Amino acid sequence: MEITKQIILLLTGLVVFVVGMNMMSHGLKNSAGKYIRKLFKKIKDKRIVSAAIGAGTTAIVQSSGATTVMTVGFLSANALTFAQGFAIMLGAFLGTTVTGLFVSLSSFSFSIFLMAIAFIGFIIGFFKNATIKNISEILIGFGILFFGLEAMKGAFNYPDIQNALIDVVSKVDFPFLLMLIGVVITALTQSSSATNSIVIIMVAANPSLLSSGFYLVIGATIGALLPAIIASFNSNTLGKRVTYSTLVCRILMAVLATGIIWAVNTPLFNFLNTIPESNVGILLAVFTIIYNFIYLIIFLPLITPIEKVSNKLIKDKDDELKKKSLHYINDNLLNTPSVAIIQVQKEIEYMFELSRINFNLGVNDILSLDVSNGKEIEDREELIDCINSAVSEYLIKLSNKASEEDETRIGSYYHAINDIERIGDHAYNFLEMARKLINEDLSFSSTAKEEFKEFIQMLDEMFVVARNTFIEYNELELQRLKELEEETDSYKDKLADAHFNRIKKNECKNELSPFHSNLLAELERVADHLTNIGYSSINPTGDEINHNKS
Repeated sequence: MEITKQIILLLTGLVVFVVGMNMMSHGLKNSAGKYIRKLFKKIKDKRIVSAAIGAGTTAIVQSSGATTVMTVGFLSANALTFAQGFAIMLGAFLGTTVTGLFVSLSSFSFSIFLMAIAFIGFIIGFFKNATIKNISEILIGFGILFFGLEAMKGAFNYPDIQNALIDVVSKVDFPFLLMLIGVVITALTQSSSATNSIVIIMVAANPSLLSSGFYLVIGATIGALLPAIIASFNSNTLGKRVTYSTLVCRILMAVLATGIIWAVNTPLFNFLNTIPESNVGILLAVFTIIYNFIYLIIFLPLITPIEKVSNKLIKDKDDELKKKSLHYINDNLLNTPSVAIIQVQKEIEYMFELSRINFNLGVNDILSLDVSNGKEIEDREELIDCINSAVSEYLIKLSNKASEEDETRIGSYYHAINDIERIGDHAYNFLEMARKLINEDLSFSSTAKEEFKEFIQMLDEMFVVARNTFIEYNELELQRLKELEEETDSYKDKLADAHFNRIKKNECKNELSPFHSNLLAELERVADHLTNIGYSSINPTGDEINHNKS
């Protein structure tokens, strides 16, 4: 029965430790997160600085997972280069060793005073100031973290727990298997800090487990990458390259270190066993620092060849898809900006026509409740997105070589393609709406369908006028576009009132109301985007009449 209590104490201590660490991390992110983001964006391609930022950020937020996931996010946004992202991840693992030092300090008598910090945080938490509240959360989390450590330490000091651990570890005496256990534990808890803390406490209470502790914390350095790996699934190619390159390097380093330690196991640990038992926990914490520092020194100079290998092994499918989706532009035209701008306009016209086709197909799906062309709409929507991304990147390249006059047109094009892309999104939403109507066995009344057809006819004319004014400025056409946009706004209100009246007369199902209002809103937004496209011919932002809804 007593051992059951100790196991519960151990598990509870672990939970309290993780809660405290998360609370402290949350408070630090709230108070320092925006400054960290600004710092990431300002750094240039300086590897040592990037690594220092990774280490410093992780030391602050107490989570290498948070830093690596944030890095993957910046890589996905193309805010960082491969070298910057890789260096930040290298430094992140060094920063996470701060937790190990915290844990090793818990063996000293003043850990009780560190726990008391939670009470101080609790007191100042009554202040309403947001900054003070963040500090309160940091202090409470810090104190709770040490309370959890003390609970785990108490459980490990129980003789039966010690004997059980010694028994398990003695049966798993193969270094690489111990390393794998460290990987699995960290992957499951998604916290190398928690794994290292448990191992340090275990070794501090049972110095005979020191050699096993080395292998376990080495394995933890691999498992710590799981959050970044998960984040990379939805990342771009650059994010995947950095994450998987980091994973391979962590595995290589872990296997190498495990092999070396195993080879010199007997003389090494005979020497380490001469160290006073009270310092064993600190020894393991220092080892994690040295290990990650050596890892940093080895791979920091190798970033360039690692990037080259990564580029060859992980192909950029997005780039290939973008190239296939383009019809009129290529990088060779960048040397003659005036020609490139003409070709960009043709590419945008093509993209515009694709969005128009999808718009017509989507609204017809809603009125006919026939979604047999769903795959066609989805494929075309993917193509529109690819063209949008490719043209955006091309315009950035072109802006570096264009004249001041041409830059105005480039700005107009950039806003125009975003509006066109949004029309494509609305068209896809129509398809989804049609599918929901079919699933719920609902359909609009014949009167409502006729009303929507009139709305769609207005938008058909807006498509023509918007395209004409985009290609060549025409004041009369632009005035007509403005009139049509105002008509659609009025017509939307008219259709909303008509639907409400039909509901009151029981001429229409009330269940259709959300679909009716959503469709009206979507159609109105399409009109807004078409207006923006037309006005982009005289205003780079495309919002001359303050129509810039999303």
